[in-house]
Amino acid sequence: MSFVSVSEMLAAVSSDRDLARTIMESDLAESRITEEESQANIRHLWQVMQATSLQYDPARRSASGLTGGDGGKLLDAAAQNSLFGGEYLNHVIAEALKTAECNACMQRIVAAPTAGSCGVLPAVLLPLRDSGYTEQQFCDALYVAAGFGQVIAARATLAGAEGGCQAEVGAASAMAAAALVHLGGGTPDQCSHAAAMALSGLLGLVCDPVAGLVEIPCVKRNVTGAVNAVACANMALAGIPFQIPCDEVIDAMGRIGTQMSSDLKETAQGGLAQTPTGKAIAEQMAGQEL
Repeated sequence: MSFVSVSEMLAAVSSDRDLARTIMESDLAESRITEEESQANIRHLWQVMQATSLQYDPARRSASGLTGGDGGKLLDAAAQNSLFGGEYLNHVIAEALKTAECNACMQRIVAAPTAGSCGVLPAVLLPLRDSGYTEQQFCDALYVAAGFGQVIAARATLAGAEGGCQAEVGAASAMAAAALVHLGGGTPDQCSHAAAMALSGLLGLVCDPVAGLVEIPCVKRNVTGAVNAVACANMALAGIPFQIPCDEVIDAMGRIGTQMSSDLKETAQGGLAQTPTGKAIAEQMAGQEL
């Protein structure tokens, strides 16, 4: 995709070409593949997201032993009606945990946009599979997510090592919010407002993996990103705008990443990684490697 701004992307939408198709056609022009190939690729991503969820095993644990089973716990508690938030929200939380846990357990996931933030986008869409939406509608939502992700990559970064977790879970949350608004019948402008709100809510989020592993706090941060996306999508669909344009929010994220200490960008030298418990876990992991 060749868009370098959300404003340019929205301006390309026309009466006979909605946002999803606009993004797809831009990708076709740049990648020089056919529409059939593009659609097959996006369907494949959607199918892998579903397969990851279906193949989740709550008994599986990561090599470190730090991750696994939480998605199952959430589903069990939700089935007992002991949680707040309603069926959809709790399903979102469970799916975010499940996919992020699968990543930590070295299973197959879709990096959306990164492996560390892989649970956010599928989490908001998977619970809606039985809600009357077609496969094509889900694929169109993924195109919209990809369009916003591409602009974020072009204007700022998607790498935790460069921009902190705001560039991973923050970007994923913005992508998921825009995708959800499109799926819900929102306008391109509403998609933009949702993405801007979602990213703005996670500005400054640091990348501080305990023991250098993409597990603590990464798995739970996928839940934060997914729930944030739902809230921002709902606000946008309700007609609530965000006062700062999406492109300016993305630019702010890029500047914050540049200003952020290297200790807070995937080095495990700051934040939660340097708490007493975080350091104790790192020492334990180092001992296991020996």
